[in-house]
Amino acid sequence: MLCAICIGASGQNIIYDNLGKAPVGGGLEMEDYWVWGSSVIKGDDGKYHMYASRWPKYLKFHPGWMIASEIVHAVSDTPEGPYEFSDVALGARGAQYWDGRSCHNPKIVKHKDTYILYHMGSTHPFEEVTEENAHELTLSSKWCIAGRWGKRVGMATSKSPYGPWKRLDAPILDVKPNSFYSFLTSNPSPLIKEDGSVVLLFKGRSYRDDELTHTDQFIGVATAPAVEGPYKVVGDEPVFSAEKFGEVEDPHLWSDDQGFHMIAKDMRGDIIGDGNHHGGVLAHSEDGINWVLDENPLAYTREVTWDNGQTIKQGQLERPFVFVEDGKPTHIFFATMDGPGGFGNGTKTWNMVIPLKK
Repeated sequence: MLCAICIGASGQNIIYDNLGKAPVGGGLEMEDYWVWGSSVIKGDDGKYHMYASRWPKYLKFHPGWMIASEIVHAVSDTPEGPYEFSDVALGARGAQYWDGRSCHNPKIVKHKDTYILYHMGSTHPFEEVTEENAHELTLSSKWCIAGRWGKRVGMATSKSPYGPWKRLDAPILDVKPNSFYSFLTSNPSPLIKEDGSVVLLFKGRSYRDDELTHTDQFIGVATAPAVEGPYKVVGDEPVFSAEKFGEVEDPHLWSDDQGFHMIAKDMRGDIIGDGNHHGGVLAHSEDGINWVLDENPLAYTREVTWDNGQTIKQGQLERPFVFVEDGKPTHIFFATMDGPGGFGNGTKTWNMVIPLKK
């Protein structure tokens, strides 16, 4: 039965019931930078390689990421870390490129001898935002209007986790008029199947009827016969929306011998309840295309128990990433922020990790 995908032999929820204690000082934090959204892979060198977004703290956290994020590479001997900065994997490369100003939301996978770094990218045709004019950066500023409108899904490839990365001159998943992703595509989460074909979850937004603003978020699924593409969106309807299951963001996809799993952030609390605002949702699928909520869909809340004995409700807890080793989920990574909640109320961010008990 499908419920076997989400409930183990002991009757436990595969994530929520197996959350361990988060190591203080684990993961990745960088002085003078906002750090967000990690993806981790074990390299041929036996080390653990994290790819994460960062942008300078002289910019507001939101919307600074939209116009100045870069993807960095950090390394650790253990999944928990701490991870040490190694290099910039994908940085700014000029306004003329589709991802020339900002690269964000990395997801790292490997197929055969090639590492594939899926990401979101955007650009804008204006001057750079510096410390001197950072006060002008708002969601309604020219930089953000162009940067948000230009968000697309793409990828880069390398034979080594240290690069160099071969970047594409065009996104792999563009927008389509009169679709649920007519305004932007973002937040890719790929899974490469044994035959080399790809299932890719992504976030889309469409234009509203007045065509002056965009809608809330939709989650769609695209497929490709191979990593190189072409990537084609399946169907005309999203797999998750406010009307279908509930609005979610930050989908992460993985699989085991029982099928496909998705974990995502519940945007409104419609799925797991308002008492768990921005908690996590679990869903499952036999093919990666047709999805069903788990019998117990609660994956996590914003309350984290740390290995120093403290339990803290994080200001933000987002971008869940389930790390799988030897076919089993062993750790879950999050982007997190201190403070009472709200992007404008935190003083620092970092990528944290929680070991899973089973």
